[in-house]
Amino acid sequence: MASEIIALFVLAVPIASIAWTATHEEIFREPREYCRERSEKSSSLLTRKFFYIFTCEYCFSHYVTVLFLIITGFKLLYTDWRGYLVSFFSLVFVANIYMGLFGKVKLGVTRERAEIKSIEKDVQLKDKAA
Repeated sequence: MASEIIALFVLAVPIASIAWTATHEEIFREPREYCRERSEKSSSLLTRKFFYIFTCEYCFSHYVTVLFLIITGFKLLYTDWRGYLVSFFSLVFVANIYMGLFGKVKLGVTRERAEIKSIEKDVQLKDKAA
């Protein structure tokens, strides 16, 4: 059981990383903007929902989790299909906790950088005035 719990927390890391990167980072900005536009402006409900998946880290993490379950065959608590079901929801849950924590850390770093730039600008203005 301990190895299953460790695997749960370890497997959630790449799931969170992939879901976050695809839905937030600059490297995927253009495809994400295309998907966002299609999710907002398509006339078909099915098309809007399909493209929305690629703009929401929570939604996208479900699909990444399915992929990881297929690749790893990871099962939690049960050895039959129920193990996959428990694993699926557990991995999504833990991955989204990781993404939430990462989002808070990243926001804090961004805020600190903005404060540093503001302080540097104030110092430069004072130096020029002096």
